[in-house]
Amino acid sequence: MTRNTIRLIIVLGSLAIAGILAVQIYWVKRAYDIESAKFRQTAIHALSEVANNISRVYELADIENPVEQLSSDYYVVNLRTPLDAEVLEHYLKLEFKEHDLNTDFEYGIYDCDTDEIRYGARVTANFVTNTEEPIVLPKTDKFLNYFAVKFPNSSEMLFKNLDFWILSSLITLLVMGFFVYAMVVILRQKRLSEVQRDFVNNMTHEFQTPISTIRVATDVLTQPKILDQPERLKKYVQIIRQENNRLKSQVETVLTTAKVGRGKLQLDVQMQELHSLINEVLEGVKAEHGEGLKLKLNADRTTIFADRVHLLSVIRNLVENAIKYSKKPFEITVETKNTQNGIILSVSDKGIGIPKEYLNKIFNKFYRVPTGNVHNVKGFGLGLNYVQQIVKAHKWTINVISEYGEGSTFSIHIPQEN
Repeated sequence: MTRNTIRLIIVLGSLAIAGILAVQIYWVKRAYDIESAKFRQTAIHALSEVANNISRVYELADIENPVEQLSSDYYVVNLRTPLDAEVLEHYLKLEFKEHDLNTDFEYGIYDCDTDEIRYGARVTANFVTNTEEPIVLPKTDKFLNYFAVKFPNSSEMLFKNLDFWILSSLITLLVMGFFVYAMVVILRQKRLSEVQRDFVNNMTHEFQTPISTIRVATDVLTQPKILDQPERLKKYVQIIRQENNRLKSQVETVLTTAKVGRGKLQLDVQMQELHSLINEVLEGVKAEHGEGLKLKLNADRTTIFADRVHLLSVIRNLVENAIKYSKKPFEITVETKNTQNGIILSVSDKGIGIPKEYLNKIFNKFYRVPTGNVHNVKGFGLGLNYVQQIVKAHKWTINVISEYGEGSTFSIHIPQEN
């Protein structure tokens, strides 16, 4: 699947999702407005019945349009006579049950002379009265004699009546979530496919180089005259040994990375002397690359607990990585120093450096900093990922400081307990 095809799918899918979401929001809002209007009509009708029932008790004529809505959940009801709280509560419960207004409400009776609330109570959705807390409701000057009713949980009741629309909205969001997840998976798979393709190409090239070198060296060694040239014989044997070690190191890196990915890496942690391991690595590096390596082994406490094989590979990876990305003659510094919390092992170079936008990606598996169409540096993109995984397995930490065009410094912090 090409990049343009994926981009077209994402754009069309995003437009479809936006359209579905807009339609869903429209219908949910419309359903809410309908339920709100229905609730308002039901409340006004029920309160009108309450007012007229009370009027009939006092043998008064019915009141036309006695209810006034002051807010979405607050109503006042006009009366022509002083009101008894028990009578009002009785008719409120009666009419609300009949009209299925099963929600909490508060009511208050006002004294027309003092304009103060004379009595108030809270009634639950189960029509149980609660008068423990004082009721304070807004006043109005619309009517001379009135009572007020407030529905504090009306919004919750309206949403309960929208259960179908809420369920359909959740299903829509679920479908949208699956679509987004599918797009993420497709993009990840495409990226993984590209990374794997680049990895196979790099691995083939990396393996072909030492294999070709070994084949040429063995062809030379098969010549009868080589036995009369011991220095030349020794040189080609050394070449075969170096290329064999390089192949072995590459294969071990790939296998170790695979083990780490499967969670099957096992460390053989024993007491080690850090400076001895550093010198062991640098002797081999100097033999292959010549001078240009500086040592600043300033740490006094250098005994640590670590896996010898993997720690040697970590140091070798960092040093060889610094050499790869340095212009000749290179200048690499390996430094150790003690801190209050442990030991710092750092490898610094004055190479090409790493742009800031790539610093948080260099430890990703198979990742290599983009260099355009120029590929002067060989590798699988596994070295730094391997280093990070081994550091994590030892419960150490690693960080990098780099300035593009000036160089990089990789530092491993080994805690005191290690």
